[in-house]
Amino acid sequence: MSDFNSTDFTNPSTFILLGIPGLEEAHVWMSIPFCTIYSIATLGNFTILFIVKTEPSLHAPMYYFLCMLAVTDLVLSTSILPKMLSIFWFNSREINFSACLTQMYFILSFTAMQSGVLVAMALDRYVAICDPLRHSTTLTNSVVAKIGLATVLRGAMLVLPIPVLARSWPYCRTNIISHTYCEHIAVVKLACADISVSSYYSLSVAFFVIGLDVFFIAMSYTQILRAIFSLPTKDARLKTFGTCGSHLCVILSSYIPALFSFLTHRFGHNVPQHLHILMANMYLLVPPMLNPIIYGVRTQQIRDRLLQPFTHKGT
Repeated sequence: MSDFNSTDFTNPSTFILLGIPGLEEAHVWMSIPFCTIYSIATLGNFTILFIVKTEPSLHAPMYYFLCMLAVTDLVLSTSILPKMLSIFWFNSREINFSACLTQMYFILSFTAMQSGVLVAMALDRYVAICDPLRHSTTLTNSVVAKIGLATVLRGAMLVLPIPVLARSWPYCRTNIISHTYCEHIAVVKLACADISVSSYYSLSVAFFVIGLDVFFIAMSYTQILRAIFSLPTKDARLKTFGTCGSHLCVILSSYIPALFSFLTHRFGHNVPQHLHILMANMYLLVPPMLNPIIYGVRTQQIRDRLLQPFTHKGT
């Protein structure tokens, strides 16, 4: 193995991921909750995909968008968990330079795609509540496919310059990354060059994608709430608002951990490093676990389809 602190390389063939510095002794124990979270996320999201595919009554825009969300969740969690577990279990810390940049690209692009899917789901709820008579003619299968394609292209194209820039920098200090995965800032900070372009571009993309998406979601729910409060009875208002409950819970579970991680990373200079790293992992792993649970519990059609084999046995 090469000298980790070598200063005579300009483009390392490998990086060394330390995992969670300061908590090395607890790596094996920490792998248990992370592995559990990943197992639940994988099982839950594949279950959502299977149920929507096999149940004709769920072939509707809301559930197509839910399938898109399940795919992004699966890719996000799979992008970081296997390598993290190899560090925790087998002390396998090396990662190829190209593999590191590929992991970085998948994490950032699918995070942007996940945010775009949440906007699409807000659009579906807006049309369903504010203009229900035109819902089936507005959100046709072709329109849903175009929205999905636009979401994928936006995330893929906006994020592409980030790993391209990261590859262009010379790395002549060290190849040690104090993280469990190739987090963008943690990687480019190792470059012995002015990385302002990388830093400003990634920050601009984050503000553009997340800021714009949150704005559109807020505008959608402003109109949704106006339509709900105009309904004549309390029961009608509660029932209509209940159709948005799952989506609102998913929005909170996705954006709040990400916002907390971003703020602690940018401004929490007194926050211990291991807490930074834990938060950076949790905001990528917790939403993929929670999203299928939220929709499975709160959506009657999915819940009924999931319980169907057991109710038939009981009958």
